[in-house]
Amino acid sequence: MQFKPSRTFTRLLGSAAVAALVPLAAQAQETKTITSWDLRSDTTTAGIVRDAMDRFEEANPGYVVEDSHFANDAYKTKLKIAFGANEPPCIFASWGGGPLKEYVDSDQVVDLTPYLDANPEFKDRFVPASFGPVTFNDKIYGLPAENTAVAVIFYNTEIFDELDLTPPETWDELMNVINVLNENNIAPFALANKNKWPGSMYFVLLADRIGGPEAFRKAAAREEGGSFEDPVFIEAGERLQELVEADAFARGYNGLDYDVGGSRRLLYADRAAMELMGSWEMATIRNENPEFAEKVDFFTFPSVPDGKGDPSNVVGTLGDNYVSISSACPYKDKAFELLTYLTNDDAAAARLADQRVMPLKGITTEDPFLNKVLEVVGEAGSVQLWYDQELPPALGEVHKDTVQQLFGLSITPEEAAAEMEQAAQAEAQQ
Repeated sequence: MQFKPSRTFTRLLGSAAVAALVPLAAQAQETKTITSWDLRSDTTTAGIVRDAMDRFEEANPGYVVEDSHFANDAYKTKLKIAFGANEPPCIFASWGGGPLKEYVDSDQVVDLTPYLDANPEFKDRFVPASFGPVTFNDKIYGLPAENTAVAVIFYNTEIFDELDLTPPETWDELMNVINVLNENNIAPFALANKNKWPGSMYFVLLADRIGGPEAFRKAAAREEGGSFEDPVFIEAGERLQELVEADAFARGYNGLDYDVGGSRRLLYADRAAMELMGSWEMATIRNENPEFAEKVDFFTFPSVPDGKGDPSNVVGTLGDNYVSISSACPYKDKAFELLTYLTNDDAAAARLADQRVMPLKGITTEDPFLNKVLEVVGEAGSVQLWYDQELPPALGEVHKDTVQQLFGLSITPEEAAAEMEQAAQAEAQQ
């Protein structure tokens, strides 16, 4: 792998020289603690974050960073409770979009625009589109910290080769792959949908393939003619349930927990051949099961018949975990300096070595998988943020609940669409 570093932040780092002049006794008496929460629950990625914090502490005597790492769903709940009690950490990770905007609207997040304007060289390192999910009213409230991540279909190349299957490009081809895999007693898809967001990816991609990004944008923004009861969303539900009825998923999918590897274990045991998941999954697979990683490739979600959406469109984020500063943080300037350590060239190189690509200009890699992800993103007609991250939190929960019910065949596509529209109307009236 190669990484082309840009000029780093010597002016910011210059504070280390000043701090070094402070007597040690005084430093001990004036220790200031910056708290940081994120959802880097595995040791490798948490270690990369900690390394950046160690560099910050070394350059800033008297400051200590207390980092806490949580599993995905537990983190969302803990962060919501902390902000509700007005006791958030100084620094926190999020996906941007609706949940972050809710905290911004309640004046609980620091506007980073002045800091970035004062450090244009630092700001210009990032791909401009990566600031989209954290920009509200032309103000930037987070830095893209982790990865360029899009939803793709991972597949076991050995199984595909043995059954003479090729990655499907159309819905009909996908249904044929599903039939062949079932005939050979291999579950087509591994899905751990207890967490709900993994199943959401199917619905979001189907809606995009059927109607393009406009249908969601108009419905979410409450534009004239926009509605979650649009035929696009009903057909998305119908296609999703067509997959269920075709036995496309390994048994128990609505009860399996993604956070403990419920879907990946099915892949590792060759009990399932595919998984629709964010591209971050490859780093996890390589860390957990490097031998299995050698026989994994991916393809993008197929087109659907008469779909208006560009098949090159992707669902994901250019940043995947943004880092922000809470208004409650007593050391906001130093907290921003810490953000620069978490996203500087050293941190980016460490993530690249861990198969994750920060949305920075000038990054190159010799890793075929990462290059393929970058190629997909580069050719995408649009990048749709995950619905549950773009929508306001309450509406995002209704989306995930109704999609999980669609998977369980306990609700019709029309009923799911009506429930979403009713919730969207109620949200708009608040």
